[in-house]
Amino acid sequence: MSDLLNKKCEPCEGGVSAFDISEIHKYQKKVDGWDVVKKKNEIYALEKNFTFKNFLKSQEFINEVGKIAELEGHHPDISFGWGYAKINITTHAIKGLSENDFILAAKIDQINV
Repeated sequence: MSDLLNKKCEPCEGGVSAFDISEIHKYQKKVDGWDVVKKKNEIYALEKNFTFKNFLKSQEFINEVGKIAELEGHHPDISFGWGYAKINITTHAIKGLSENDFILAAKIDQINV
């Protein structure tokens, strides 16, 4: 994972291919606890559920995710409520996963609230 933590998300406006399933599995080994999900539109995404002791801790976590997302220029889909947060990451411009998604996942995993 440390190699991902030292990288920065690169702007992606499309024009490159999304990772194939073998590349996804190679990178998935570098992040802990992130599931690869296939959305109904056949687009792969990374997804992880986080649990917290109350709403405030969930909100603090989401605020930290937002800070990282802004620094990286890569923004996940987020849902949260009392005691939980769910993060879903994909590269919309290429309709799939790229190294950026795994970089963001690794950085999110470093958040301590």
